[in-house]
Amino acid sequence: MSELRFEKMNIRGANLGEESCVPDLLGEHILQNHLEFRLDESDEIYEGYGRRKNAYPYRQYNSYTRKLEEKEVKTAVLENRYLKAVFLPEYGGRLWELWDKQTGNNLLYTNDVLRFSNLAVRNAWFSGGVEWNVGIIGHNPYTTAPLYTATAKTGTGAPVLRMYEYERIRKVPYQMDFWLEEEDKALNCRVRIVNESDSVIPMYWWSNIAVPEYEGGHITVPAKKAFTYADGAVFKVDIPFVNGIDVTDYKKIPKSVDYFFDIDDRKPKYIANLNKDGYGLLHTSTQRLRSRKLFSWGNGQASDHWQEFLTEDAGRYVEIQAGIGKTQYGCIPMAPHTAWEWLEQYGPVKLEKNSSSHREREEQLTGMLEAAGIPESMEKKLRETASMAKSEAELVMTGSGYGALKKQGRWTEHLTFVMESDSLKQWSAFFETGVLHKPPVDRVPDEFLIEGDNLDFLVNTLETVNRENWYAYYQAGTGCFAGEDYDHAEKYLLRSWELEASAWACHGLACTYLLKGQRREAAAWMLEGLKIERGNVSYLKEALKILNLCGAYEETVTFFEEQGRETQEVGKLKFYYIIALHQLGKDEKAYKILEENGGLVMDDIREGEDSVAQLWSELHEKVCGVKAPVPYRYDFKAF
Repeated sequence: MSELRFEKMNIRGANLGEESCVPDLLGEHILQNHLEFRLDESDEIYEGYGRRKNAYPYRQYNSYTRKLEEKEVKTAVLENRYLKAVFLPEYGGRLWELWDKQTGNNLLYTNDVLRFSNLAVRNAWFSGGVEWNVGIIGHNPYTTAPLYTATAKTGTGAPVLRMYEYERIRKVPYQMDFWLEEEDKALNCRVRIVNESDSVIPMYWWSNIAVPEYEGGHITVPAKKAFTYADGAVFKVDIPFVNGIDVTDYKKIPKSVDYFFDIDDRKPKYIANLNKDGYGLLHTSTQRLRSRKLFSWGNGQASDHWQEFLTEDAGRYVEIQAGIGKTQYGCIPMAPHTAWEWLEQYGPVKLEKNSSSHREREEQLTGMLEAAGIPESMEKKLRETASMAKSEAELVMTGSGYGALKKQGRWTEHLTFVMESDSLKQWSAFFETGVLHKPPVDRVPDEFLIEGDNLDFLVNTLETVNRENWYAYYQAGTGCFAGEDYDHAEKYLLRSWELEASAWACHGLACTYLLKGQRREAAAWMLEGLKIERGNVSYLKEALKILNLCGAYEETVTFFEEQGRETQEVGKLKFYYIIALHQLGKDEKAYKILEENGGLVMDDIREGEDSVAQLWSELHEKVCGVKAPVPYRYDFKAF
């Protein structure tokens, strides 16, 4: 018999903290937004399609620290006599562990802590397990958030774990059904995304699988070429050997790199991570999930630092991934009134004869899958479970309420979305009546829901029922900003400020003037905001970032030195202060502060960021008179 049960586990983890008090308007640096493509006319990877400049309407999680404490985390467990799968419904539905009960091995890389770092669309991300990334390029906006969790049954009566949510940027529900039949030796994962709109939308999905970096290990994939990136460009390479290195032997990869494997349409869709004995995880799928990827942090100093930074004692990992597009350099178009579905399977595999030759391993593994009829049987199982995927399920845990704001169509009406928060109920009333609530100006804005398809509805109320409502004008301003209409954003945000002075309008105006190239005005408004809001760390981080971008270094130094010790110990704030000192020529003081207490640690340093290393190099040369290699503690440039 197979079983589904809900349990709890104890793990040391960091406190995620509250969402940022301000919307994500300026965004973060996203690598895929700054590339040159050197490809053939037939490659068709939709480069740049669907890319985003920020995560609006989502807000950043940027108030976490590296401090760990004991936490109790809810889990969902699927188990039969061959496999045990452990999920984290509260953390994006992460498949956290997958145990081969015949050998006693966990086939996934499972972190020993929940430690957040700045790698995701909304900043906070943690390594380990299988992550489900949907909608927009990058790590899922819900990767640290609870998903709706429910139970159903297959046609044979086996229990099904269903997890789902409503993705706010693409405005689509996505659903994952997991199950194990009594004799299944691989975990079934059935994914469904539905576009019920009248428009073609950019779509993205990558299942991101963290696996152990085995000594003597290799990945195996049915491909001879791969797309990759180096020196600002994307191009195609032959595999397995790239620049004389067998990249399927991940221990030999020198720097952080992505390889998107170009799998022939006629080949089975799979990727495997095998140890020196030819044993490990095999991931297979039906045809729609067409692509596979290897991500390695590499094996240099910065690579080692990232691997250490993300965990406590769990060791090193690589990522093998599976996606609907050929690469992650763009989304792919999804037709209106369309459902996309596919089946993934996760399970153990053992080659009869392991080989150091990728070609020999690939021929053997492809032959095994084809001889067993795996590709055909998976396509058949996908068809046979279509009605199960559209059946109602019994709700166990709720997710966000955003899906409840939208009436679901006939292809998603089996999914239950629950509106529990008072803030969403107030916004629901606004969409019905046109009257927007008016919170006190010192209260953090509750939601950001205004964008292209409902902006006109709000704007049309500004001369009638909301004409004296500062909050309505503020929301209209942020909505215009999100649509890159900076002139109207300025107009509405100024009117909001005139009605009632708020730190939120100041932030919006600072962002608006910054992108309009008016840095002096941007800095002035940000400083005005800091007169009102000084207690929220997320506001301070955003403010000092903007002042830094504006070159307002004296103002940054003055503000920082007025703060209490607790605020001054926040790594990102101290970083902006040190930059300001350096720009003002106070290098000895800047260098001393950078190096004190073992060196500056930024809890939320961005993936691939070398700003701290660059700052140290410049200060060290100025103060000590010689150039020197970047110390390990500051080296995060793994690319």
